[in-house]
Amino acid sequence: MAEGLVTAVDLEIEKPDLEPQMPAVPANEQHDLFEDEDILGDNSGHDKPGTIWQRFVPEGNVPFPDIFQTNQLLFYERFKAYQDYILADCKASEVREFTAEYLEKVLEPSGWQAIWRTNVFEVLVEVTNVDFSSLKAEVKLTQPYLCESRVSTFTLECMKELLELKENRLPIQELWVVFDDSGEFDQTALAIEHVRFFYQNIWRSWDEEEEDEYDYFVRCVEPRLRLHYDILEERVPSGLVIDYRNLLSECEEIYRKFLNLRSSISNGDSDTELENVSMAEGLRLYSEIEQLKQKLKLIENPLLRYVFGYQKHTDIQAKGVRPTGRKITHVVSTSMTASLLHSLLRDKLYQESHEEMEIQFHNDPLTAINACYEGDTVIICPGHYVVDGMFSIADSIELEGYGLPDDIVIEKRGKGDNFVDCTGVNVKISNLKFIQHDAVEGILSIHHGKTTLENCVLQCETTGVTVRTSAELLMKNSDLYGAKGAGIEIYPGSKCTLSDNGIHHCKEGILIKTSLEKSEEKILKSDSVGCDSSLKHLFSMSQDFLDEHYDIPKITMVNNVIHNNEGYGVVLVKPKTFSDLQENAQGFEGNKILKVQTYREVDAMEKVGQEEPFQNASGELRLYARPDISEQAEQMEGNCEIVNELVAASMRKGQMKKKRLSGLGITEADDNLMSQEMFVSIVGNEFKWNGKGHFEFQDAVRTDGLI
Repeated sequence: MAEGLVTAVDLEIEKPDLEPQMPAVPANEQHDLFEDEDILGDNSGHDKPGTIWQRFVPEGNVPFPDIFQTNQLLFYERFKAYQDYILADCKASEVREFTAEYLEKVLEPSGWQAIWRTNVFEVLVEVTNVDFSSLKAEVKLTQPYLCESRVSTFTLECMKELLELKENRLPIQELWVVFDDSGEFDQTALAIEHVRFFYQNIWRSWDEEEEDEYDYFVRCVEPRLRLHYDILEERVPSGLVIDYRNLLSECEEIYRKFLNLRSSISNGDSDTELENVSMAEGLRLYSEIEQLKQKLKLIENPLLRYVFGYQKHTDIQAKGVRPTGRKITHVVSTSMTASLLHSLLRDKLYQESHEEMEIQFHNDPLTAINACYEGDTVIICPGHYVVDGMFSIADSIELEGYGLPDDIVIEKRGKGDNFVDCTGVNVKISNLKFIQHDAVEGILSIHHGKTTLENCVLQCETTGVTVRTSAELLMKNSDLYGAKGAGIEIYPGSKCTLSDNGIHHCKEGILIKTSLEKSEEKILKSDSVGCDSSLKHLFSMSQDFLDEHYDIPKITMVNNVIHNNEGYGVVLVKPKTFSDLQENAQGFEGNKILKVQTYREVDAMEKVGQEEPFQNASGELRLYARPDISEQAEQMEGNCEIVNELVAASMRKGQMKKKRLSGLGITEADDNLMSQEMFVSIVGNEFKWNGKGHFEFQDAVRTDGLI
């Protein structure tokens, strides 16, 4: 008896993962968990999809009655409940009080049954009363007694003793309401689900101690709720989800240590030397907690978590040369036939040198890439491969398809992860077709090193190819289409060579983000003084973007066909301070060429040449006249229009910049920076049937010192 009682007293309520397993929904009844924002303002939320309660049959050997299935609530339903009915504008210290008031209005005080669930047992109980202030229900065991326990020694007597120790009072979030057809207990089941979800997924044990400067819903509930559903929708990279869970567990553990230490200090003698040591330890723990909390807030913020995730990608370490010094050829095929093997030996695997080649066979491209070391080659045979994960290529390897791209298809599942991430010094990808569905990240991101993409087909979903700062892309004879953003996104300080490619049916063809001038850095830093300190701290944790300075990208475009894009063929983006907008509104109201666009990424910075508007590969300075459409071919018009707009915008921006800097007392504008060459060569490109035109020079708004 005593052994069973000890086991029961030490119970912990089973707390599900951040990403609970939700029952499957038929395809014809599926709804996006994020509904239109207009729905949030509709007060008739209970007649919307997902609010019709269904019964759920508990699993196990004990014939428990059915319970309400409430874990399929949509995002807007929980959002509306917490914002309008439960928490409103309360502070963290008022959460329990507001929750009690809500329950008192909707919860039946007695007369209903529920299953009490822990990580050791499940038992059927009947609720006789509810203490709303403590969020607890008074219960008694039902007749007949129904209990399923994972501990064989846990008997009816043990259960009775356990309830006596708890004074027959249980937290309501530990109760799952038994299903009832009458509808009398629908609101009771819903209310308990909201409370249970809140304390399992939203509430943090340290929330009550934080300053109540802002209302709790806006500060904590909304971002955490959105993150929860982003994870359910696979909109967050899996690595970032793991990091978040680990950070959360670590912070909770350290916070428990801090509370225990604080309790021991408050109960001890303040003059003892031991307490001085405890105070120092308490300060250390407090500092660790604050750092972990800031990291958690960064991931919870939908605008900043991708900055954090991007840094994670750049930290991927290369394996280097294999310890044995050998290079391996990895062959990927769903099945291997004698004829295919013979063709591979003849075309790819036979070497005239006498050096023996080591070959490994795989049936999954992801497994093959993960097994690679520096200098390895992956040969993918014809077939349709479905992968659930990210191709993270940190070593210099070759990834090639054996055949035509349309015969070697790699299709990506999952929404949160990138498809292909390259950080290797020299990565080569050829003869493959990549297909992306319902994605959040781009299809190919190059963070460091050089990546060569040849004879490939990229069927995109969001951004296509992203060339990050200090990275290099050589893309030739490839076809890219379907991006909801830009087909190719080029960052400051990168190098991009595009030859004989097709870029079509995207939001924009090519998006070029240019660099920040040193003189503008001073303005940016001075403007950022008034920013929220916590926001600046979050940025400084991920990267000190304000102190970074990158060169303009170097771009070569030869014989590309950029067509049928929704917006422009090529978009050149320059960051813009709020003072620029005011000047631009006063002095250039009639200018219809410039368009303002907001970019939140802090590394979207630019230098545009002024004294040397355009310089070709031979070093000759050339100013192109706008061609006559009736006399020139359309592709020549597109090439020249890019140069013309670049020259005109450069002159205009140079004058505006000098005027603004002069007004601020800054006279050291570095004109040498403006003369750097961006377009190494623009030859033979065709621009046709793009929705808004061939080229656009845009300004990105920066209103708070952070882009």
